[in-house]
Amino acid sequence: MIRLRIKEIAQARGYSQAKLGRLADVDVKTMRRIYTTPTAPVTTTILDRLAVALNVDASLLVESDPPLPKTLEDLEC
Repeated sequence: MIRLRIKEIAQARGYSQAKLGRLADVDVKTMRRIYTTPTAPVTTTILDRLAVALNVDASLLVESDPPLPKTLEDLEC
């Protein structure tokens, strides 16, 4: 399952949910859903806006839960 790390990264940067929403131009309801349900689906457009607002690569905003192999070399075939 994919899990969003937006809340943790925003808090580490000192951004409130409201401030991040304003910076990323993301609707209040969408921000609330992202914060309360980290497995909620989001569009790549929203993910990109949040990444720009947080000044991070978009790949840092998502993770596999539970963690999965990151490369083909990590797989045991």
